[in-house]
Amino acid sequence: MTNPPKFEAAFPFQEDVLALPVVDLDATSSWYAQAFGMAEVERKEQPHPTVVLARDDVKIGFAINGRDASQDGAAIRVSNIQGIKSELEAKGVEIGNWRVDERDGRRFQVFFVVAPDGLCYCFNEPI
Repeated sequence: MTNPPKFEAAFPFQEDVLALPVVDLDATSSWYAQAFGMAEVERKEQPHPTVVLARDDVKIGFAINGRDASQDGAAIRVSNIQGIKSELEAKGVEIGNWRVDERDGRRFQVFFVVAPDGLCYCFNEPI
């Protein structure tokens, strides 16, 4: 029996996985709910308008903070990466660069998704 596809952890490419830069919180919340199966868990106005979404105990936040989305994103560690990939493809999400990477002597199955907001995600699972 395979494990159900699950988000296990998220790590930012730049500064803060709870403040990834976007320009429209409503569009962001809607896209990530549909595409990544996330649910909105928090919204706040200070210090920047921010929305936080979650899936499986993993939270990712998006903020209107003036930073460049095309230079940011997150690595999302998952279990059952093939299941996550199939799930995203079924929702029309474009998957890129399905491959095996090696870091610090460990091997990872990875793929990438660039969201409509320009943020890049590296989905990965240790092999």
